[in-house]
Amino acid sequence: MTTPNSKRLLPSTSMLAAFDAAARTGSFTAAAKELALTQGAISRQITALEQQLSINLFQRHKKTISLTEAGKIYAKEIHAALSHIRSATINIMTNPTGGVLNLAILPMFGSRWLMPRLPDFLAKNPKITINTVSKLSPFDFSLEDVHCAIHFGKENWAHANCSFLMNEKAVPVCSNKFFNESGLAQSTNLFASLIEQPLLHISTRPTAWQQWFEENFFEHKGADKQNKAKQGMHFEQFSIATNAAIAGLGVALLPKFLIKNELERGELTIICKQALSTENGYYIVIPNDKQSYAPVIAFRKWLEETIISEK
Repeated sequence: MTTPNSKRLLPSTSMLAAFDAAARTGSFTAAAKELALTQGAISRQITALEQQLSINLFQRHKKTISLTEAGKIYAKEIHAALSHIRSATINIMTNPTGGVLNLAILPMFGSRWLMPRLPDFLAKNPKITINTVSKLSPFDFSLEDVHCAIHFGKENWAHANCSFLMNEKAVPVCSNKFFNESGLAQSTNLFASLIEQPLLHISTRPTAWQQWFEENFFEHKGADKQNKAKQGMHFEQFSIATNAAIAGLGVALLPKFLIKNELERGELTIICKQALSTENGYYIVIPNDKQSYAPVIAFRKWLEETIISEK
């Protein structure tokens, strides 16, 4: 038999949905529009929730609302809980005998490496449905409905397990036309020639060029390259930097395994074989509470086996 206390700890989903919508939108009116209800219905649901909890979740002003400190904490937890419920509902409705895998991927890694290989995973796991979202930076698993992520960096993600996948070796590349017209093709002093060229930078690898020069031209450590290397264009994504290099805008330092097609088509030329090796790597990151989720286990196993088979 349900006791009054335990019932109080389980507010109705209609109350929670109204609260979540109002917390996210910052408006009872916007929440009502999102849930196809009246503003009065939203107000009554939230008032009933506050009475059940004996806590004020919102501060009411004349025509505006704002979350109290308690409301902010509760909103974060309720949003995560409702996201899990929605995901579970979609999962059972669309794939009752399989599972859904929500995967966060790096844009270039996802489009250039993962997508061409993904049909193999789906053929081997036909009951698993994959949804993807592109992420350039780390995020909070507790706030986003993601089961695992592909991460580039170090093994330092809190409340999650990081499994190493592969290293990244970046090489300097440019278009064939740029290579010939810039004088790089005829150069007998690569450092002197390359440092004068426009160098294309990636925002997620801001010191890549500096590190590459230090590794390969140690005798020039501390030279003018430090300033000149910062004068080139900066890009947020590898794909745009790749297109910029193809267009002849300069020399880019790009991971060789991600530009395989451009190299094979002759759109890009490797200036020299010296590659940049860093302590960073690609990892599959799985939050602690998703370690035993079957689609995650299957994807990690397939990913690791695929990488090993291609070495």
